[in-house]
Amino acid sequence: MRKILLSVFILGLTSGVFAQQENLSNSTEPIQAEDPPIDGYMDKSDIENRKVVPYANIRATDVAYSKRVWREIDLRERLNKAFASPKSRLIDILIEAVMAGELTAYDPTPTENDPTGDSFKNILPPDQVMARFGGDSTLVEVYDENNEVVSSHYEATSFDGEEIVKFRIKEDWIFDKQRSVFEPRIIGIAPLITPHIPGMESTIGLPGENDDDTEIGADPFDPFAVSAEPEEDNIEDEGIESEEIENENIPMAGMPKVDPTPAFWVYFPEARHVLVNKEVMDYSNDATGLSYDDIFIQRKFRSYIIKESNPEDVRIKDYIEDDMDRLLESERIKKSLVDFEQDLWSY
Repeated sequence: MRKILLSVFILGLTSGVFAQQENLSNSTEPIQAEDPPIDGYMDKSDIENRKVVPYANIRATDVAYSKRVWREIDLRERLNKAFASPKSRLIDILIEAVMAGELTAYDPTPTENDPTGDSFKNILPPDQVMARFGGDSTLVEVYDENNEVVSSHYEATSFDGEEIVKFRIKEDWIFDKQRSVFEPRIIGIAPLITPHIPGMESTIGLPGENDDDTEIGADPFDPFAVSAEPEEDNIEDEGIESEEIENENIPMAGMPKVDPTPAFWVYFPEARHVLVNKEVMDYSNDATGLSYDDIFIQRKFRSYIIKESNPEDVRIKDYIEDDMDRLLESERIKKSLVDFEQDLWSY
């Protein structure tokens, strides 16, 4: 009797499995609207139901060493292109969560209670978040056949996530002597925007090619990039006066570079509960199964350091002028963190 019941049970499970698979590749009847087909070989509901794996608890008395660093992630690098995928763009995820009330945006403007602007002291209202990206509403006027205004209304300006090409990360490197672990803890993430200043709207210096099919120099808004200066000989040969250049808003040599600034800060421990359910689209493999939380926790991104904690609170660019030397200083700070961990286990 038990064998019969077991056989019936196994047969029922098998028929259930085949019933689920029939709708994928063996359908012979029209599919009803209330039971839509699965878009793919399986239902990817696993990532939607994931929960955040909490950090290990660290007591203050167990912290034998701590160093805070600020990094920047350039989405134009090959290893970071997944952050800019139109199917799952990081900036779109953050803004959507902020506008839905799932995340809190913090104002990056330095204030009296927050001199650095990245201590998560001042909340940025959601309606001001889009204004940071130029996504505020604009007045649209309606004209009649006599070219007279008959009505007007406000329309929200669309935001293009492709404009965000950099993110800033604030993190702490901590050595826990209780667990004998040296690990980073990301504190905050901020998308970087370039302030619009008259005379700096030109694409000179951005990656690509100009009208003469000559290669354009490095990004002038990148603090680690080499700024390209226009050749004076070419200007004189073409007979262009300096006054005319100013009238055309063409950047002149010696004009100060505008650095990208944070649009808002997001507290990473809070953002993890949103990022854990957002899949990262990899260019080489669609079955990675990695979420944005996995990407940050497993350090699957490329970045460079722009600042480390110091008594003077200065950035690398504040005490090093040469762009190549700044990159070398960034690598030196990286190496110092690695060397600290290696020296812990030297015999």
